[in-house]
Amino acid sequence: MPPTSPASAGAQVAAADVAALAAGAAIFGTGGGGAVHTAQVVAEQVLLENGPVPLVTVDELGPDDLVMLMSGIGAPTVGIEMLSSRHQIDLLVREAQAAAGRPITALMAAEIGGSNGVSPVGWASRLGLKLLDADGMGRAFPSAAMVSMNVAGLPCDFAILSDVVGNVSVIKTIDLHWLERHARALTVASGSICLGAHYPMTAETARGAVVEGTVSAAIRVGHALLSASEPVAAVAAELGGSILLTGKITDLDRRTEDGFARGSVTIAGTGADRGRLQRLELQNENLVVLEDGEVLASVPDNVTVIDAETGQAITTEMLRYGQRVAVLAWACDPIWRTPRGLELAGPQAFGYDLTYVPFKETTR
Repeated sequence: MPPTSPASAGAQVAAADVAALAAGAAIFGTGGGGAVHTAQVVAEQVLLENGPVPLVTVDELGPDDLVMLMSGIGAPTVGIEMLSSRHQIDLLVREAQAAAGRPITALMAAEIGGSNGVSPVGWASRLGLKLLDADGMGRAFPSAAMVSMNVAGLPCDFAILSDVVGNVSVIKTIDLHWLERHARALTVASGSICLGAHYPMTAETARGAVVEGTVSAAIRVGHALLSASEPVAAVAAELGGSILLTGKITDLDRRTEDGFARGSVTIAGTGADRGRLQRLELQNENLVVLEDGEVLASVPDNVTVIDAETGQAITTEMLRYGQRVAVLAWACDPIWRTPRGLELAGPQAFGYDLTYVPFKETTR
């Protein structure tokens, strides 16, 4: 991905910024992170009621600041129908503060992708907290273990889950792979959708462990998309990415399984791409793009299916037969191309017997 520039001093996210943030976060979602529409509407309303949120960099955090990682967890196919309750986030943050033993002063998105990149803005405004201009992925991934802090070797002290009916679970595990197993089981028991808080961080522990500048980057990408006369080309240019195919969805195999949306989608090329056929493998996010037996792009690099006319991202749970789409790909944050990053989020981490090739070397 192109270099991200963190927010300038005194930066804020206001209600007028949310549409661009949502559009950009949907692109960074790489098919996952949850559809942004509901999160956008809620965040806009909360910001109108409570005012803008201070957007701060890691360098602006003080010695008394405590940052908490926030996200929704579960199957996006369920999340579009089962919404969180109004007071769910209040309960979650209260329990997280009790576990941390000190006040939380800032929130950070676990992943900038999808609704998980938008909702923390509204939560921060509601709670009167700051928002860190960073996230834990630079995109969206389906597993709790696939975060930059884990790549950096930063331990997670605890995690808190809350569901829509008021159940709260405090989880302390020996590593993030065990956290994923426990959190996923609790989420399935709660109807396959929960809110989560974990990874309390100070300025010292966050530095070098988070992907910085991603909230600002999502807003920039969103503005590029919403203001362009040729939005598909504009988004690709802003990201330094490529359009792998423009075509129509001709086959879709998608199911909700073990708290994930899994499956594949087949896209037949149209126009200049007529005669070409691509298959995308899914697990909440788009994982691998295949054409004629060749891997064109794979995790941890980014692949997003976008509307061929509007450039708006289409999450995996919203893919439909007959949609006219374009397949957009661009390079991941460099942290994911390290040996530890590939161990956690490369093709083999998802069960594919593939050797990762950086995206620029796989494009045609």
